[in-house]
Amino acid sequence: MTLPFDTKTIRAQSSTAGGDDELSIIPTWSVILAVIVFAAAQYLFHEVLPHGRHEMLPMRLLMGYSWGTAFASYILLVGYVSRDVKRRNMSAKLWMLIVIVMPGGIGAVVYFLLRQPILSRCPHCTTEIASSYHFCPQCQFQMAPVCGQCFRGVQITDVYCTQCGHDLAADGAPARLRVYGDQ
Repeated sequence: MTLPFDTKTIRAQSSTAGGDDELSIIPTWSVILAVIVFAAAQYLFHEVLPHGRHEMLPMRLLMGYSWGTAFASYILLVGYVSRDVKRRNMSAKLWMLIVIVMPGGIGAVVYFLLRQPILSRCPHCTTEIASSYHFCPQCQFQMAPVCGQCFRGVQITDVYCTQCGHDLAADGAPARLRVYGDQ
């Protein structure tokens, strides 16, 4: 049995799926540095700061874990932005400067509000296009399944269009966009 998808289509769909893929772009240096900073915060609150009174132990635990988690999370965020900015073809130096210099994580909020969409390449002509496009604007290559009547996007498993009720099997979609049962 042959699969109706080519490997490029499967890779493109899995790379834009999000979820765990988003977390996997956090670089190793960022994870290691976050662990070191968390451990340093624990060392600071439990060993360096004076702790002569035993009843202050719950406060030291709370402060150590809170500040350690906050600083480690910020370092992970900086690592994420350092990789995400490159895959969105944005200026890495500018955005890293903004994220690091602006206080209280405001730079990261600005980054997430202003970041560009991820561009993918058309498998036919290699033009960079937004992932929301159904057809390539240069070569008219069909990137995603659409209804043949209303031309709105549909899911690959749909039998009928959810917008107009058109029978999608009658459209003659390319083999890489067909449902398994259509063949």
